[in-house]
Amino acid sequence: MKPVVVDAMGGDNAPSIVIEGVREAIDAGIPVELVGDPQIADDCGDIVLHAASEVIGMAEEPGRAVRNKKDSSIVRAAELVRDGHASAMVSAGNTGAVAAAALLRMKRIKGVSRPAIATTLPVPDRPPKILLDSGAMADCQPDWLQQFARMGSAFSQVRYELQTPRVGLVSIGEEPEKGNQLVKDTHRLLAEDKTINFIGNVEGRDVLSGDVDVLVADGFTGNVILKTLEGTVQFLVGEIIAALTSEAAASVGAEALGHLAPIAAELNPDAVGGAMLLGVNGVAIISHGSAGPTAILNACRVAKDMVERELVAELTSAVAD
Repeated sequence: MKPVVVDAMGGDNAPSIVIEGVREAIDAGIPVELVGDPQIADDCGDIVLHAASEVIGMAEEPGRAVRNKKDSSIVRAAELVRDGHASAMVSAGNTGAVAAAALLRMKRIKGVSRPAIATTLPVPDRPPKILLDSGAMADCQPDWLQQFARMGSAFSQVRYELQTPRVGLVSIGEEPEKGNQLVKDTHRLLAEDKTINFIGNVEGRDVLSGDVDVLVADGFTGNVILKTLEGTVQFLVGEIIAALTSEAAASVGAEALGHLAPIAAELNPDAVGGAMLLGVNGVAIISHGSAGPTAILNACRVAKDMVERELVAELTSAVAD
């Protein structure tokens, strides 16, 4: 297959950590190439490097940065996919810039109104859940959310092989009349949509523990949910480790930590690799800014898998009306 291109300049620890992760991906048999500053060529060794003289910072305004920095590593990566040289792109850089570059260069899938970022939420001993949109579109319309539901359902089927994913609409109550006007109007559309398995409204408490596979929300709500979950998990893990390693708990701490270790590994975002941008005409994965080598490796692995399983074709079919 055509190579996966990785933004060497994206992320808090770029380029060294990114290069390390790409090496691991190549060792695993995945064809990968880099895009970035030519000055890092010596660090890349025999890995193919596509030159890009500019870098989009994490704090830059995405749309302006993509328009002004046409030779940035993010934009060049999207162009390599657009031009058919690469099969997919991966970046741990500015999330908005990755989404904007993919949208402007790859264009939308026919019929898609707006793209959405689909984030995988690992759940111990259960299939992972999909949350979308988790940050691409803060302000949405009901028909956009309906497309998010269709794309999320298709992605869940392709990525995790769920036959009939249960789709839930995030709201402040389970009843159809609960929520703001956007949620109420979207609920009516989803309830009439025979292409998805819509189970109705779901609340915040259902995000991890509820009987739902795909959670649909506007990008503002979805991003708040995602950041809240990340902060809560980090806080709880830190408190548990501190408690179990204290002097008073020393006798049971080691055994308890041994039981918790597999759960912690499953919840580690590096195991997922990154979020998938759905709705653009190509495979684009957005990794976390603090992604380590394992995250880059797994992002490349998922990218290869989604290309081979023809995710874009499945999404195209899902949104066709």
